[in-house]
Amino acid sequence: MGVVYHANYLVWFEIGRTTFLRELGFNYKQMEQEDGCLIAVAEASARYRLPARYDDELSIRTQMTAMRGSVIKFAYQIVRLADEQLLAEGETTHVVVSSDMKKMILPEKYAASFRELVEKA
Repeated sequence: MGVVYHANYLVWFEIGRTTFLRELGFNYKQMEQEDGCLIAVAEASARYRLPARYDDELSIRTQMTAMRGSVIKFAYQIVRLADEQLLAEGETTHVVVSSDMKKMILPEKYAASFRELVEKA
């Protein structure tokens, strides 16, 4: 069909989220290893507006939209750079869990910064 497979958008959401956190100074791998803290995807949604085509250059715009207790939400926009067209948008909901997959509260050293992000959004 000459268009990008729909499931790739979820991968791009993950790349956007990881890059977003890294640019804020957070190292997800370090958070896992040092704090035993994981951010598991509990729900994901995507709305496809226009197809991305192979070899399109894309921007993944990511923001944290909510954080309460052990729940964190992110929103995404996938935009084609050539014409700034919005191709897809979506959201993911995450639950903070320990390495044994039990729900836990996000350590305060992360929670304080995350709260600031949500307030700015």
